[in-house]
Amino acid sequence: MAAVASSDSVSVPSVNKVLIKVVAASLNSVDLKRMLGYFKDYDSSPPTVPGYDVAGVVVRVGSQVTKFKVGHEVYGDLNEKAIDNPKKIGSLAEYTAAEERVIALKPKNLSFVEAASLPLAIETAYEGLERAEFSAGEIDRAVKAVKAGGKVLTIVRPVAPPAFLFMMTSTGTVLEKLKPYLESGKVRPVLDSTGPYPFSKTVEAIAYLETSRPTGKGGCV
Repeated sequence: MAAVASSDSVSVPSVNKVLIKVVAASLNSVDLKRMLGYFKDYDSSPPTVPGYDVAGVVVRVGSQVTKFKVGHEVYGDLNEKAIDNPKKIGSLAEYTAAEERVIALKPKNLSFVEAASLPLAIETAYEGLERAEFSAGEIDRAVKAVKAGGKVLTIVRPVAPPAFLFMMTSTGTVLEKLKPYLESGKVRPVLDSTGPYPFSKTVEAIAYLETSRPTGKGGCV
């Protein structure tokens, strides 16, 4: 269940972080798995506020932050590693803090809702393609079949050869690289038709996610 916090109670905890006034957040399957306790042995200690993907406005910056200023519109995946001690205060809050390295400036042509739908999913796809070492033109052929010596990447267990598991590392650098594709419209976010949900209906949004029926991303505003 989501909780809110005031800007006074959530201060910038270190010199390399920014405090974000949350405008929109999206839900991912990892949020559901976390709430169901799938990786409780690696989770941060309770109480926690869920949420990975965020889009919002910078309201405070740490003394060593160089890329962002108060008033900047930003987005990103708050957790550098998805299941390795995720943040106690995630994106389903009024305010949340993020390391400078995991966020980027929001593409100007995207709404906060559209921007919030992207980070974890698009960064996972990008890193997966990089690790598979695809060159131009190889992706449409790769999805048809894997030949001998081919590579298969997965983000879920169990893993059987020749597949190998990888865990994405969240970084604003990837979002910066993809910004021209987003602003040109070559890459577009896909939102589920039932959303966005108001933050007051976060529980309903999570319940819908649990049905496995969403097409695209669901979010809260």
